[in-house]
Amino acid sequence: MLKRFAPLLAALLTWLALTPALAQDDAPSPPPEPKVQLVALDTAMGTITVAIEVERAPVTAANFLRYVDQHRFDGTVFYRSMKLDWGDQPNGLIQAGTQYDPKRTLPAIAHEPTNVTGVHHIKGALSMARNEPGTATGDFSILMQELPSMDADPGSDDPETRAGYAAFGHVVAGWDVVEKIHAAPTDPNKGEGWMKGQMLSPPVKIIRAYRVDGVPTGA
Repeated sequence: MLKRFAPLLAALLTWLALTPALAQDDAPSPPPEPKVQLVALDTAMGTITVAIEVERAPVTAANFLRYVDQHRFDGTVFYRSMKLDWGDQPNGLIQAGTQYDPKRTLPAIAHEPTNVTGVHHIKGALSMARNEPGTATGDFSILMQELPSMDADPGSDDPETRAGYAAFGHVVAGWDVVEKIHAAPTDPNKGEGWMKGQMLSPPVKIIRAYRVDGVPTGA
């Protein structure tokens, strides 16, 4: 009697053994990570490597990469260090770019709000400097800590708050260099309005900016 059912039993045991593997194969794969382009910023204080969000923030990312590919950042400077005395330290941001130099600056780009891109103002985020929304050109900031107040707030009655700033990347290596630039001395008499006292003295030169491949270490 048992010999009669032996083949059936063996088939059942084989099916049970394969079931977990089949279930795992049928499980949906996690979504792929958004595409980024790595860029290195060689500065007088060391190299900062950033990941530029070419998929999620295509307009802002393409603008930044044009400046990189056309060597428009080469020879510019980190010129500003804003220090905030609240929250985790160091807090605030550093700022760099073409400073509206007509020989370096490209036309302004359309504004990409964070509620559309999903790229937020986390620690290490890159964000475009601007006046009104839609005026960003060749200046950008790197955040020392998360600053959600820079994100878009679609429900706000204030147009500035509603638009927020356009985040488009984040630091992946060279954070020690970011901190050194942020801690560098500033001139208390330089800068206009609420930026007075935030201008680095001397500014920190960007020797060159260029695309890199692979995953950097030392973040």
